Amino acid sequence: MNSTNDIKKKVFVSGCYDMLHSGHVAFFREASGYGDLYVGIGSDATIAELKNRRTVYSEKERLYMVKAIRYVKEAYINTGSGMMDFVETVDRVRPDIFVVNSDGGSDTKRRFCEERGIEYVVLERVPDAGLEARSTTSLRKGVTSHLPYRIDLAGTWIDQPYVSEYGSGWALTVSIEPTVEFMERGGMSTSTRNAARKIWPYELPNYNEEMLARLLFCFENDPENKGHVSGAQDAIGICMSGLTRHLYDGHYWPSRIESCHDEEVLSWLENHICLVPMFPRRPGCSVVEGKDINATKVEALTSAAARCWDAIVSRDLQAFAKAFADSFDAQVAMFPAMMQEGVADYIEKVRPDVLAWKMTGAGGGGHLCCVIDGKLPEGGIPVKIRRKDSF
Repeated sequence: MNSTNDIKKKVFVSGCYDMLHSGHVAFFREASGYGDLYVGIGSDATIAELKNRRTVYSEKERLYMVKAIRYVKEAYINTGSGMMDFVETVDRVRPDIFVVNSDGGSDTKRRFCEERGIEYVVLERVPDAGLEARSTTSLRKGVTSHLPYRIDLAGTWIDQPYVSEYGSGWALTVSIEPTVEFMERGGMSTSTRNAARKIWPYELPNYNEEMLARLLFCFENDPENKGHVSGAQDAIGICMSGLTRHLYDGHYWPSRIESCHDEEVLSWLENHICLVPMFPRRPGCSVVEGKDINATKVEALTSAAARCWDAIVSRDLQAFAKAFADSFDAQVAMFPAMMQEGVADYIEKVRPDVLAWKMTGAGGGGHLCCVIDGKLPEGGIPVKIRRKDSF
């Protein structure tokens, strides 16, 4: 460790810091002991190039989090690419010391520092007292999966042929990042997501999204199984990023699929929906018991879904809330058993603070998806819509 006279030296570290954890903080703490700490952060494009995956948090979010750590004096997004993406940042900061973890060092980095007269320091991974040693790699090998969940916004049930045979229409879904581990049997398509984990244990591959959805749909629905067929909206909602609508006309797979990736629309939608946990659908609960389906009720469902899409794309909050509520009312009119005992109590709790609500998935419990005017209701969970991969 340096003497008191060296406290004002500039120290530089660089990394992705995508899944920020206690190991990163311990590293920053130790590195800051050598002087004022400056951090270079890998851009979204660099991570996509090096790791062939999307980031968990965007570069803006990672910059915000790293800057908030008290050991860090300043942080920047590296403007270069590849393993040496930090070169321009180093030339900007002009550090006295370059610090790396033992598993992040290289001869290339050492030579780079020698050429610029920068002291090169390698630190071992040492967690703070009472904490486990952490690394991003070890976290990724854990039980947590980065596979998305899906929210069905409108038109739910139209993906079942026994509904769409009365009239064709759209189902609307959004694919969301797993910012929390949502409950099983909670209307977030966890059964389809669990099927996906058997194929892709951690994350979706970088491949055509509609083809991934087709593969997942076929994998989950064994042709030898003569029982219930899981609706295609689950696989599409998980695999297809952004806001998606899919048109059903009497068949299991939609005849058309359209997606919206407009950043202004997606950001607007994130600011106006949230999830409120209730309770898992109870064992033995049958939401199809007592179903009452006819052309008039299906037309109410499909009309609401079409209006919901138009309202979202035009960012009309009042029209969105009205169409959202109408879609849920149409669902319940066909499947009254969705409203299991206890659901109404949760609706009453959120009613004063939201513009509209619906149960996610087939209902019977799970989560309420709510339309909000900026403020989260009690217990509300914000959502992060999954953006299309940019590599």
